[in-house]
Amino acid sequence: MSFVQPAPQLADPYHEDRVLQSWLARVLPEAQRRAAEPDFIALADYARHAYVRQTATTPGEPLLTHFDVWGNRIDRIELTETWREGPAIAARHGLVADGHDRSLGEFARVQQFAKVYLYHAASAFYSCPLAMSDGVATALRGASNASLRKRVLPHLLSRDPATFWISGQWMTETAGGSDVAMSETMARKNSDGTWRLTGRKWFTSAINAEVALALARPEGNPGGADGLALFCVETRNPDGSWNGITIDRLKDKLGTRELPTAEIHLHDTRAELVGETACGVRAIAPVLQVTRLWNAFGSLSTMQRCLALTRDYAKRRTVFGRALIEQPLFLDGLSGCEAEFEAALQLAMEVALRLGRVEAGAGDAQDVALQRLMTPLAKLWICKLGVHIASETVEAFGGIGYLEDSGIPLLLRDAQVFPIWEGAGNVQALDFLRALEKLGMDPLVNAVDGWLEDADGTIAQADAEAIHGAIRHADTWLRDHARDADSLQAGALRLGTTCARSIAAALLARHAAWAQRSQQDTAPAAALRRFCAHGLDRIFDPQARA
Repeated sequence: MSFVQPAPQLADPYHEDRVLQSWLARVLPEAQRRAAEPDFIALADYARHAYVRQTATTPGEPLLTHFDVWGNRIDRIELTETWREGPAIAARHGLVADGHDRSLGEFARVQQFAKVYLYHAASAFYSCPLAMSDGVATALRGASNASLRKRVLPHLLSRDPATFWISGQWMTETAGGSDVAMSETMARKNSDGTWRLTGRKWFTSAINAEVALALARPEGNPGGADGLALFCVETRNPDGSWNGITIDRLKDKLGTRELPTAEIHLHDTRAELVGETACGVRAIAPVLQVTRLWNAFGSLSTMQRCLALTRDYAKRRTVFGRALIEQPLFLDGLSGCEAEFEAALQLAMEVALRLGRVEAGAGDAQDVALQRLMTPLAKLWICKLGVHIASETVEAFGGIGYLEDSGIPLLLRDAQVFPIWEGAGNVQALDFLRALEKLGMDPLVNAVDGWLEDADGTIAQADAEAIHGAIRHADTWLRDHARDADSLQAGALRLGTTCARSIAAALLARHAAWAQRSQQDTAPAAALRRFCAHGLDRIFDPQARA
């Protein structure tokens, strides 16, 4: 009988994830971890079940039917099996609710995002509406419309599948994504005080959501971003029909194909003002801060899936007389990707920890500053890294990795969305510059110094010097270019990447020192050496000549 290569098997995403286990052991209080562990285990079990199902069935996509047999416009959307399972999983395991549960204290976001990390890769991007729901809940908590808050928030934060809602966010129009000032959707206030929206929304992810936040310009408001207001739309009427919404088509996308993303028209769609009749972009900003962190964790989840499958495959694949995992060149490449991933997880988890502290009222000015500065950095760097590691995974599997029914191309196609959603890398770099204008580099430099001090005497001196050198070069470069707006903007992506890698390295150094002292685990220190060897500093003068 001819040889048949054994397929890779997915290891337990919770118990066999050394990086996650080590971080949780250091940070999450033991009692809280024990209480959350049944959810962690259940989500990991679901991930393995979903992976087996994915590899044994033909992938599906949502189906849009515009008219029923009698000619009535119905715009019915049939969802895939994974998406039909999503509400029960999300509600029962608190994937949105945990982040807003004040009983969890400053670790609420850590617990939540550990669950998101375990779930995303198995979710067929049901994590997308969960991210938006989390962001919308965050925005509504601070909204002045108390009746809206009282009616919608309990649904978004419900742990009961029967009452759980998801939300969308409708910002993008045909003029483009990031420049929302050109939005054309209009809002009209009726004599009874109610609002109606009319216009076109070009990208509405999770159009099956029960509610959505939408930007629209009230009649008489000036042009520009400040003339927009933020509205909440309940997508269905009490009888189940669409609330003045027609679905033109579902998007045909590179990836995220089970996620129903639509082009829609609004025709006198009933809406409720969230806050003021202007400055809606500012009102929706809390949504973006939360969803950007979801993007980072979704990318991490994809990376973890890529690396787990690659490592298992390499143990099963024999080439030139020995297992692929024993081939020095292959192992070197895999170890490099794993080091990058480990540093990235440290950064994302630190942002989640700081966000939880701030929201619980346990944070200080340093926590506020670091959370604001590091959120765009995590989105910028981690999401680009995810595409790189997914691409390396396709190559590691060779020809099989290029075949759709292996499931490997899906990882790459889906990873590509993360650098785009909620603002591409350039948008994140410019947002980082805006944060620096208010907060400066001192919070980052001081934090890096503190983390390295915690690691003093444990990590290699060369690594500490590399981290110090990179963050200080970033600080110097920023000061040197502060008065040259064009040079500052041109170098923003390089500055942001340098800061992200320097911060991630310092966090990994702190964790590596703890792991060696507390668990006699030298793996994080090895990852740190490799990560620093890849280089931290991405800043250069494009005008310089050799």
